[in-house]
Amino acid sequence: MPERGRWAAIVLMLAVVLLFAGVRWRLRTMPLERDEGEYAYAGQLILQGIPPYQIAYNLKLPGTYLAYAAILRTFGETATGIHLGLILVNGCATLLMFFLARRLYGDLAGVAAASSYGLLSTSEAVLGLAGHATHFVALMALAGLLILLAARRSKNVSAYFAAGICMGLAFLMKQPGAVFVLLGAQLLALDVWKDLAERKKLPQRLGVYGAGAAIPYLLTCVWLYRAGVFAKFWFWTISYASQYGTSTGILQGLKYLIDIVPQLFYGAPVVWCFAAIGLFALIRERGRGAVFGFEIRLLAWSFVGVSAGLYYRDHYFILLLPAVCLLAGFAVKWCADEMARRSAVSRLSLASPLVFAIGFALSLFAQRAICFELQPDVVSRVVYGGSPFPEAVEFAKYIQEHSDANAKVAVLGSEPEIYFYSQRHSATGYIYTYGLMEEQKYASRMQQEMIGEIVKERPEYLVKVMIPGSWLRKTNSDTTILYWADKYIGEEYRIVGVVEIGAATNYRWDQDAVGYVPRSKYSVYLYKRKI
Repeated sequence: MPERGRWAAIVLMLAVVLLFAGVRWRLRTMPLERDEGEYAYAGQLILQGIPPYQIAYNLKLPGTYLAYAAILRTFGETATGIHLGLILVNGCATLLMFFLARRLYGDLAGVAAASSYGLLSTSEAVLGLAGHATHFVALMALAGLLILLAARRSKNVSAYFAAGICMGLAFLMKQPGAVFVLLGAQLLALDVWKDLAERKKLPQRLGVYGAGAAIPYLLTCVWLYRAGVFAKFWFWTISYASQYGTSTGILQGLKYLIDIVPQLFYGAPVVWCFAAIGLFALIRERGRGAVFGFEIRLLAWSFVGVSAGLYYRDHYFILLLPAVCLLAGFAVKWCADEMARRSAVSRLSLASPLVFAIGFALSLFAQRAICFELQPDVVSRVVYGGSPFPEAVEFAKYIQEHSDANAKVAVLGSEPEIYFYSQRHSATGYIYTYGLMEEQKYASRMQQEMIGEIVKERPEYLVKVMIPGSWLRKTNSDTTILYWADKYIGEEYRIVGVVEIGAATNYRWDQDAVGYVPRSKYSVYLYKRKI
């Protein structure tokens, strides 16, 4: 009977993986959004032998760039290729979620946790259909946690090293992944503190684990130093990143958090409700000791990672999903055990899995339009509103068809996906303009650098994005670059394309674009150098 249950759990888990792989497969041609465009362009440059931060700047560590380069090499340099890679990443993370929960609580918890992860990580609530860096962080963290649990049982030194490598890769994917490195160290320290014999081995284990965690970052530093871009790497990932991460006040951050909570909950109410039950059950069973348990430590550190910078953006919460799904899986198992223990009717133990299954189905039904009905371009518009992600494909196509392969392009806005699609290099390293509009000490200097790079490179094509979400202009933003752009474009360029985004997208090219004034505030312009 236990053997049959184990096989049933494996079959259900594989069904969940295939279900959400099917959803992602159906939407594989969905246009890239901004973060995906950034990672894809950086990965494309790596495949061309150009290191990160040389001609494309950003504050993120380059782990996801390397992951995207591997995906592009394997599946092709298209949006479809990227989303095929994401199917693999998400499927592996779901499998690891199953194995982690099963190791701790058994087969039923494993299936519930994996189902919860598949549902939440694909939902619109966390922008799960896009290949954000947090997907890669979660994958590496889950692998590290699973290895670490095995190491704690086997006491094998090489397992501690392997766990450290995985946690270090989680950090390399994106800075908030550092919380999982710290979680691993805390698990090692607290678990042996009461045992004097084990405590004596702690320095060795921490040293091996720490060495493993440090290696990915140190190797990256060596690589970028030898490539001659270490100074830029340090500025963007340390100096500027520290400004970016401290620019949001506590009250503003709290407002962001409160605003997003309902969205997260309605993404999969059944998972959040069972996770709350799991938290209650842990506290009830372990009392004060629950605070020092693996589950609550994972939850606490994950929330710290989500809270980096206090921005609380949708996809940041992917970091929280392993902890939440683990609690949900535990709750399903705990409820089943409690009902079996308290009732003479053995079949009542099936109530909690049944309730979970119904809630899972209802959540999937609520998202049926995105998951099963709407076309990829329409899904992009539904999820991202007036952002020009479908339109970026057409702009890039025009540029590619009307320029040589070595032509330079500049985008005044935050749409790096245009560089990737067009397979043209940016005339400036500033592939985002968000930092230029932020109220931070480097903003004005960054504007002057971007202006200088564009003037020096004299790009053949220039894209001006007149969409609020591509700039995020603030009350006290320095607007120098906006006034400069109007003057520079008027003197050096002629218009060859306009797109107006509204109920329907209106494209105008070449002569049809001349003199056309869009009525919508969501518009994008394409200019070609006059000489």
